[in-house]
Amino acid sequence: MTTGSSSTARPTADGGGISTFKGQERALRADRLGTGGLLLSVLAATAPLMVVAGVMPTTFAVMGVVGEPLLFVVLGVVLVLFSVGYAEMSRHVHNAGAFYAYIARGLGGTAGAGAALVALVAYNALQTGIYGILGFEVSGLLATYADATVAWWIPALLAVAVVGLLGWLKIDVNARVLGVLLVIEVALVVVFDVAAVADPAGEGLSLHAFDPGTLGGAGVGTALCFCIAAFLGFEQAPVYAEETSRPHVLVPRVMFLAVAGVAVFLALSSWALTVAAGPSSIVAAARKESAGLLFSLTESRLGATFTDVLHVLFVTGMFAALLSFHNVVARYAFAMGREGLLPAAFGRTSSTSGAPATGSLAQTAVSLVIVLAFAVTDDKPAGDPTAPVLHLFTWFGNVGALGVIVLMAVASLSVIVFFARRGAAAAQAWRLATSAVAGLALLVIAGYTVRDFDVLVGAGPGSALSLVLPGVIGLALVAGLVQGAVLRARRPAAHARIGLGNEAFQLDKAAEEAGTGS
Repeated sequence: MTTGSSSTARPTADGGGISTFKGQERALRADRLGTGGLLLSVLAATAPLMVVAGVMPTTFAVMGVVGEPLLFVVLGVVLVLFSVGYAEMSRHVHNAGAFYAYIARGLGGTAGAGAALVALVAYNALQTGIYGILGFEVSGLLATYADATVAWWIPALLAVAVVGLLGWLKIDVNARVLGVLLVIEVALVVVFDVAAVADPAGEGLSLHAFDPGTLGGAGVGTALCFCIAAFLGFEQAPVYAEETSRPHVLVPRVMFLAVAGVAVFLALSSWALTVAAGPSSIVAAARKESAGLLFSLTESRLGATFTDVLHVLFVTGMFAALLSFHNVVARYAFAMGREGLLPAAFGRTSSTSGAPATGSLAQTAVSLVIVLAFAVTDDKPAGDPTAPVLHLFTWFGNVGALGVIVLMAVASLSVIVFFARRGAAAAQAWRLATSAVAGLALLVIAGYTVRDFDVLVGAGPGSALSLVLPGVIGLALVAGLVQGAVLRARRPAAHARIGLGNEAFQLDKAAEEAGTGS
């Protein structure tokens, strides 16, 4: 199966009315990323310091689950099982549309159209939500260290502009920026982990957090929802397949390295928090300190200067995640434009950098509008727990996480159908079995997420938000399915292209050359 780009393809139009342009405008540029660059690009989205400082204390505090480190191990196993089939699919399908391309190739173009819109909404939500917490943190840092009062939306809008600018650059330049930020961020967390182990609380190096008995109680299902969000990013590797030299080798390699590395890192770091505070005290400490837990434990062991640096890296880690998600959204939009699911302008790349310029610009515009909307409605004092800036992070982040969980579950089914239809079910039996197990587990987690959405977003019982926010993903799915059905009825040739990506244009070129030769 050929998926490479062609720089000599002439303008053509298919029966569905999709115009194509010269190859350099309709294909992402290959050979931009190697193993290291691809790995850093996807890991940056996991924002490790944001997870350790934000997600982990929140899970301990809200859910009261001491066994959080064990949850990361369990989720790591589930996502490795998911990756087995997902990685094998990536050897056969190289498309910046990733999730929706895989789903289209397994379950058909209409299902692929539904998945495409869910992916576009989910990753946009994940990206824009981070602007809220970034602006909030930068505002706090300026107040603490510069005695300056700056509204949260000012640093948020500056971040929108910088991310938008970097999104126009070559992906290898982005990878270097992300790599530097990620390596420093991870190094500082590892230093804390070592310090915690070297200077544990009164209970010593207790492994109580890995005891299955700690996972009893009503909070475990919701804790799973919190914790799986910490892994999001590893699944993005196939999005960059067209920009690597050997996607059939690099994409599976990076996915397994990413999910295994993240699982180990998160399990050990959450265990280090329990060691530093003491397993019997970690829940109470998290409820008292909230997002300040990591910083208070760090200051008592490594001093104020190290903690100050950690605060700054907390912000740069969020910036790295913003840039990583921005790149993913831009590439999904590019793939959808190339295949007729968005206007054709989205399916073109910059002639200078090879980046999906229109998708990048559109994502920047979406972020700008959302940040401005929350800024206009923000009439609460800094630090108020009901402030819109904090809603921006929790509402959008959880909507995005739900969307990606649903996509992973459906992609697991698609893997099974794809290989069964190709007559390869027997040869791929063990991979299909792992996909089935992972898909069922992900459906369970998605169910918990919908059920406990009021807890995840901090709304009261019976709040309309528990229906409205998950409904955004449902609405995106229905709208995408309707678009796919309409496309199938009115433009069957365009519908047949969904999921084919650059391969469709290679086929066009071959048909054109065959016609010319005759």
